[in-house]
Amino acid sequence: MRKRTLSVAALASLAFAATACGGSDPAAPSAAPSGSAAPTGQAGGTLVIWADPNRVKALRPFADQFGTENGVTVEVKEISKDNQQTFITASQQGSGPDVMIGAHDWIGNLVQNGAIDPVNLTEAQKAAFPEIAMKAVTFDGQTYGAPYAVENIALIRNTDLAPDAPATIEDLVKEGKRLKADGKVEEVLCLPVTQKGDAFHAYPIFAAGGGSLFGATPSGDPDPKQVMLDSPGSVKAFGKLRALGEKGDGVLKTSITNENYIVNFAAKKCAYLISGPWAMTDVKKGGFGYDITPVPSFEGGAPATPFVGVQTFFVAAKGKSKALAQEFVTNYVTDKDVAKALYDADPRPPALTEALEEVKTTDADAGKFMDAGKDGMPMPAIPEMQAVWQPFGIAEAAVVKGGDAAKAAGAAQKAIDGALKN
Repeated sequence: MRKRTLSVAALASLAFAATACGGSDPAAPSAAPSGSAAPTGQAGGTLVIWADPNRVKALRPFADQFGTENGVTVEVKEISKDNQQTFITASQQGSGPDVMIGAHDWIGNLVQNGAIDPVNLTEAQKAAFPEIAMKAVTFDGQTYGAPYAVENIALIRNTDLAPDAPATIEDLVKEGKRLKADGKVEEVLCLPVTQKGDAFHAYPIFAAGGGSLFGATPSGDPDPKQVMLDSPGSVKAFGKLRALGEKGDGVLKTSITNENYIVNFAAKKCAYLISGPWAMTDVKKGGFGYDITPVPSFEGGAPATPFVGVQTFFVAAKGKSKALAQEFVTNYVTDKDVAKALYDADPRPPALTEALEEVKTTDADAGKFMDAGKDGMPMPAIPEMQAVWQPFGIAEAAVVKGGDAAKAAGAAQKAIDGALKN
């Protein structure tokens, strides 16, 4: 995913679509996935799957195998632009797929538009995934997808320059400043802010400073009726961002963007990078030692919880082969070989615990990213989240430039409230 940004412009492609990092060629399936008896009455049918470009190649061997075993035709179609809206529009027109692949935070919007059905995972199948993955695909008490990959940001550190993981943000700033004063780096931290802000990358620091986006419903889900950007905790958090900004410690800068932050780290211009698995191809090309640890909090602060995104297989509510779709999603997507092939196509940590354990034997980074995100916050799947990204980013950029925290928070709150009323 590119250099990943979750500012509003990038949210359009949030499919956590795999433009972030180049994947390797998918591995050939090592064994036939189990649990694939033909659904009753479906022999001779057709199953249509829509996927982004990086996953089409990985899926085709398993789709063909599923078709052979079930006596059906399986079509895997590549969708590479505005995937979520394309799916909704096609669903409304009766021309959509049976299975759609996308980010879990689409769920609220897809449910609101009647585009997806709950997925019939057994309790044993649910237990095969980490708790945070299942939490991400659960909406209004129902499971709306089968997870296959989990991703979040973490602190990536050049261990040649900074051997020890910082215990706090204050420690990171202190060591980064020392390295900069010694002429060993040009920046204290590589984290994208840009002129418009980047809520996704800023969120762990914002949360660590006491900030929050929403209150919670009785079930613990984000409550869109309680937007919290101008709460005392959030104002304090924006103040923390200001103190790290251009009129403060100079750690956060609007000149650090999604186009240069990973490149600069790989070129040893900073010892610390906050990014995700999509950065690792460039990091490894840097030719230096590195480690991956959780984003630290402020001394005495709240946890620096990153957003967690879960790539998901959905069953289309208006598909023509719904029984086949349920069979494919529940019994093929939950198979280790399929999960491993998808990882090989686009190396992000598999959601399936069994597949992750196998991947970790050759890719320790996958496990480290999962550890860094295990206590994170699933990206809110409520439709109202769409109204948050841009105002949050504008507020972040404003305080990083030295603006008043309370004014920036108030303006963001007003913009979000206005958008949610319309």
